[in-house]
Amino acid sequence: MIAAKQQTAERLYYILGALFIAALITCNLIANKFVTVDLGFKVFTISAGVLPYPMTFLITDILSELYGQKRTTQVVLSGLVASIFVLFVLWLGAQFPAIEGSPISDATYNQVFQNAWRVIAASMLAYIVAQLIDVRLFHFWKNLTGGKMLWVRNNFSTLVSQLVDTILVVLVLFIGTLPWSTMGAYIWDGWLFKATAAAFDTAAIYAFMWWARGYFGLDIGEEIDV
Repeated sequence: MIAAKQQTAERLYYILGALFIAALITCNLIANKFVTVDLGFKVFTISAGVLPYPMTFLITDILSELYGQKRTTQVVLSGLVASIFVLFVLWLGAQFPAIEGSPISDATYNQVFQNAWRVIAASMLAYIVAQLIDVRLFHFWKNLTGGKMLWVRNNFSTLVSQLVDTILVVLVLFIGTLPWSTMGAYIWDGWLFKATAAAFDTAAIYAFMWWARGYFGLDIGEEIDV
């Protein structure tokens, strides 16, 4: 690969990694708000944090396809470190009382973030397990199909890992505080919403990989070494 395209490959890796971490942190910060989303065939009741979360799996699938398992795992672990840092900053912000006239009072800050430690703890546990499952399943299917049938590894790895993620998040957040029927409904809606998003992002990953293979001159199943 010529030097200019090698630089582009490196920049793309860092941009995708940055987008992954941004989506992950946003998920954690808005996860306490629950919303309904009407997609026509079903009205989903989900955490607002679920809205950007499917993007993280799309990005890890792109990273896995382009850069391989090792480089993708590095991004996943970087996201874990970033989540721990955000948790520390939220705790630190609560240690100092708001001044008189502060736009955000202590009561407002605590109302929004008092459960943040539990949300982020739940998210981190689910995140690290589900993302590592996603990366490994993606490469399992990639090796099994000889780099062909991208739609198989994109969807099957995501469907399994998203189910694990949704179950873990709901259980850690609500076990002992909500009935099993309510938690079951949250798990079903959360997973089905993510599965629907995964089905739609198949077209996106095919379009992206069509461009990437043409630009970088990659064969089916070939990865970029950065």
